Formats: sequence, C-alpha cells, structure tokens
Amino acid sequence: MLRSVLTVGGWTMASRVLGFARDMLIAHRLGAGPVADAFFVALQLPNLFRRLFGEGAFNAAFVPAFAGALARQGRAAAQDLAERMAGLLALWLALLTGLGLLFTPQLLAVLVPGFLDRPEKFALTVELARITLPYLWFICLTALVGGVLNGLDRFAAAAAAPVLFNLLSMAALLALTPYVATPAHALAWGVAASGVAQLLLVAIAARQAGMALNLLRRPRLTPPVREVLRRMVPGLIGGGAVNINLFVATLVASLLPTGAVSYLYYADRVGQLPLGVIGAAVGTALLPMLSRHVRGGRPLAAHRATNRAVELSLLFTLPAAAGLAVLAQPIVAALFERGAFDAAATRATVAALVAYAGGLPAFVLVKVFAPGFFARGDTTTPVAVGIGAMAANLLLNLALVWPLAHVGIALATSLAAWGNALALAALLARRRRLVLDRRARRRLPRLAAAAVAMAALLALAAPALSAEAGAGGVARVAALALLVALGAGAYGALVLALGAVAPAELRALLRRRGAGAAAAPAAAAAP
Repeated sequence: MLRSVLTVGGWTMASRVLGFARDMLIAHRLGAGPVADAFFVALQLPNLFRRLFGEGAFNAAFVPAFAGALARQGRAAAQDLAERMAGLLALWLALLTGLGLLFTPQLLAVLVPGFLDRPEKFALTVELARITLPYLWFICLTALVGGVLNGLDRFAAAAAAPVLFNLLSMAALLALTPYVATPAHALAWGVAASGVAQLLLVAIAARQAGMALNLLRRPRLTPPVREVLRRMVPGLIGGGAVNINLFVATLVASLLPTGAVSYLYYADRVGQLPLGVIGAAVGTALLPMLSRHVRGGRPLAAHRATNRAVELSLLFTLPAAAGLAVLAQPIVAALFERGAFDAAATRATVAALVAYAGGLPAFVLVKVFAPGFFARGDTTTPVAVGIGAMAANLLLNLALVWPLAHVGIALATSLAAWGNALALAALLARRRRLVLDRRARRRLPRLAAAAVAMAALLALAAPALSAEAGAGGVARVAALALLVALGAGAYGALVLALGAVAPAELRALLRRRGAGAAAAPAAAAAP
C-alpha cells in the first residue's frame, strides 16, 4: 500500500505544485475581482457534475466490482464490464452536457443568484461556463479508465493526468490571451483542451496494461452492470449531498461582496495540496486493496490495512494542518500577492485558509474511512452520514456567514467534515471494522504531540523571518522555504524522538525502494 500511496502521492504532488504555479499566474492576471469570480464559477459547474458522476459514486461502485470480476472471472469479464459501463456513462454524459449547454443561464441563476444583480458579470460567467462544460464528458470517462487502471494496480497514469490540466491551463493563459476577449476566456479553452488530453493519456496507459477499452461500446444492461448501477444509487445520493454543500457555499458566497468566491477558491487550493496528495493517494490505494482482502476472506489483513492507512494519513496530515494554520499569511503572500492580487485579498484569503486548515485531518480521514464501507459493498451508510453532514453544513453556513462573511463558509465546511469523519469512524468501530491496534494506539498521540510542538516552533520563527523578508517577492518565497524546511526538519526529528515512527521501518522502506529501482531495468528487459 505504501508503494502505491507514494506513486499516487508523487504524481499528485507534481500536479499540485503545477497547480500552484497556475493559480499564481491566475492571481497575477485576474486577481480576486469579478472576472476571477466568473471563471471560478464556470470551472466549478463541470466539476460539480464530475464529482457526482465521474469520481466518488462511480468509483465506489465500479472499482470493487471491477477488482472482483478480475479476481474471480479473469481479464475478459473485467474488460467487458468496463466497456459496458463506459458506453452507458458516455451516453448519459453526452445528454447531461447537451442540457447543460442549453440551459446554462438557468443553471447559473440558481447556482449564483448574487451575480444577477451584476449583468456583465453574469453574462461573462455564462460565456465561460459554455466553454468549460464539455470538459465534463472527457473527465468523467477519464475517471472510469483511471478506475480500471487502479483495479489493475497501475496508479501512475491516472494520478499523472491532472498534470496535463495544469500545463494546458497555463499554456492557454499565456498563449491565447491576446486573441480572446479576456484572460478568463483563454483559461476556459485550456480547461476544455485538458479534458481531451487527460482521456487520451489514461486510454493509452490502459492499452499498454493489456486492456484496450472501447469507450463508445453500445450500452447493455448485463447483470454485472445492473449491480454496479444498483450500488451507485446510494453513492449518487451521497455525492449529491456533497455537491449540495458546494452549491450552498457558492450560492452564499455569490451574495457577499465581489471577491468572496475568489478568496474561498484560493484558500481551498492551498488546502487541497495536502488533501490531494495524502487523502486521495491513501484512499485510491486503499480501496482496491481492501476489496481484495474482503473478497478473499482475509479480515485480519483488511483490519491491518485500515490501521496503517490511518497512521499514514495522519503522519502527514497533522503537520500539514498545523503548518497551514500557523503559516497562512506568509504562504498566501508568497504565492499570490502580486499583480492584481493585493494585500487586502491576501488578508481575506488567509482568514479562509486558517478555517479550512482546521478541517484538513477530517477531510483526509473521510477518504480513509469510506473505503471500509465501499470495499464491503456498503455504499448506503456513507451516503446517510454524508446527508447528515450536508444538513449540518447548511445550518452552519446560515449561522456563520453573516457574522464571519466568507470565513464562516470555510469554517462551516471544516466543522461538517469533522462530523462526517467521526460518524464514519464510530460506525466502523461499532461493526468491528475499525479497531485501533496496539501500534496505532501508541503512535497516534505521539504524532499529534509532534505536530503541536512543530506548530509552536513555527509560530515563534515566522514573525522574525517574515519581517526580514519585507515586501519583496523573492525574499518572501525564500523566507517561506526556510520556514517549511524548519518545520519539516523539526517534525521529522520529533516523530523519531517520540517513537511515532521507527527508524528501522524507514530503513526497510528505503531498502525496498532501492531493490525495486534495481529490479526495474531487469524487468523492463525481460521478454
């Protein structure tokens, strides 16, 4: 699992770093004003449907079914299931995309009613959304092929696909801006092009893995397809609950003064670095592994895998959350404060980032706990919990947005995530599917102590280094790099000193990675 996590996490880290470069470029060119707000809403529209139909609900139902078919019936049966599902998904997505293009103004009138009072901003949002909506068709099929690759234990290509999104977005912003109405139009065309590129990448990877997929195969409701659809229904309801949360946050933010949507976007993007690298990597690697253990009748192996996933996720998430909360100001200033993004935008984004950082461990733990249900074919329980979290988020949004403005939206999201994670953990524990073993009980408190101590050290060091950096962009980046290095070094020393990580385990991991690297040329040369 650790090797798979490192593969997914490494590519996701590359994508997130490029994503920061993209967001820095967007902040410089667009700032946090009406054009930026319009683009971020236009990008959110296909992403809302992608999360619903292309990732969460679909992968939760499809990956265990694909892995089970592969293990019990062989590659031919697994490929037939994948192609039947691809044909069905392609047809449904084409219909959804067509309706979205036709009724874009009506959709946006519901999603961002606050924009209706500013006709130019609303019209721009409609234009941009019609450019980005076709991205939905390509990225959802990319998620399906990525699920096939994950079921084959081929994680690299699907994890690398988002790199193309960032590269093509930046290329479009730099190259197309002189030829289109606004920089946001250039970005929107880059998003659309990246969908095509990502689907081609994973399709080629699947062919190289010996599973060339016909994605436009005529749909047919075979019994395995019906079973996947049956299991998808609760996931779609749960995914709908999550999307309603996002919908409510965007709706409420549109009613606030101009810039609120952008402040939340930039803060969320910073928080998405550890969430994407750690949470997505652990969840992606854990689901097919748990599915094989459960279907293979190995409950103890499944139990151990869950414990190690909790340890591994918190090993990296706790210091990330503490570091983001303490270093929010130098992070946002170093990344975004230039060009059209001014000091006032930095202060507003910092406040939202601190609120998001508090929920970061919960966001990651949800991705760790949910596979414990999905691998056993239970998509209903996480849905019920998700609906409860949605209701809590809605109430918290209404209670917190007026006293705290956009920060209340971020805080409501974090509090609802904690409710979601704790409820999933309690239900798994009640069913004896999450029982912390002796190693986890010993190490988790020590990880928390190391993260708290690191945060205290950074809180003392940050003011001095930030003062030395002044207002210079290069100096800010250098000061931030020093603070990150200081925090990483301190945390590494603390987890070793407190016994939260055993040096022998690190040496064993390095030996395994070294052996794998040495074996790779020989494997590549083998017939």
